[in-house]
Amino acid sequence: MLSLSAAAAAAPVIAAAGHQPLHWENLGLSPIAIDLGFFAIKWYSLAYLAGIMLAYFQLGRMIRQPGAPLAQRHADDLFFYATLGVILGGRLGYAFFYAPELLADPARLIRLWEGGMSFHGGLIGTVVAIAWVSWRGGLNFVRTCDYIAVCVPPGLFFGRCANFVNGELWGRVTDSKMPWVMVFPGAGALPRHPSQLYEALLEGLVLGIVLFVLFWRTRARWRPGLLVGIFGLGYAMARFTVEFYREPDVQLLDFAMRTGLSMGQWLTLPMMAIGLGLAFRALMSPPLAVTIQPTGQSSGQTVVS
Repeated sequence: MLSLSAAAAAAPVIAAAGHQPLHWENLGLSPIAIDLGFFAIKWYSLAYLAGIMLAYFQLGRMIRQPGAPLAQRHADDLFFYATLGVILGGRLGYAFFYAPELLADPARLIRLWEGGMSFHGGLIGTVVAIAWVSWRGGLNFVRTCDYIAVCVPPGLFFGRCANFVNGELWGRVTDSKMPWVMVFPGAGALPRHPSQLYEALLEGLVLGIVLFVLFWRTRARWRPGLLVGIFGLGYAMARFTVEFYREPDVQLLDFAMRTGLSMGQWLTLPMMAIGLGLAFRALMSPPLAVTIQPTGQSSGQTVVS
């Protein structure tokens, strides 16, 4: 097994160095955010809720800017259908890519509270939702994707932080002396990378800052496909990199050893190619000419941005 061989190699080095890793249990974390006795709310649920609400708020600010490809009524529809797409797509994607046995057991498949969501499945569900709303409202699909892409990283940040709080999806065994290596419950006695935090940093914080700056400080939103292309490429590169530090799902260890890459890395490759293609096409095409009515200017006078 990949993790066992890594552990065997790391153990003597750690013992010799005398390095004392952090212990997740000593951080005082719990998957339960609010416990009412008869009902408990988990941090993971709150992470989803916070990500969706923040995305809705951010999209509302963005569409108030000149030249937006959708109106508030479309944002309301997207809020509803994209939420369904994230939940249904995320669960079905997890079953299809990571746990096919769930497809034969519908009772287990619908138990979302037991965990198991796939980002790539949620992404597919969101794209289907955007396509549906765009078709119904006569919207430009690619430009709508641009606006939605800017709103996604905060949700990724919250979700990965929730994974860490849950003590799940830990990293690979390491002999690193870095002060943040950690022993996770249920993962053995050897220190591992807190890969959940690596993903939160790269997929959530860094990618979010890049897209935020591009939208608000540059003319990127006038180039259809650029923002969603950068999102796809940026996420794929971040996920592909962090997967080298993340322990593959136990049921897919043999797959990772046989193919040389984890399932998460294989799934990022088409996303990387599509993101690169969209960004390249956007940069090679002329930007949109958008008519803007400046504040205080009389009606009928416009400027072209």
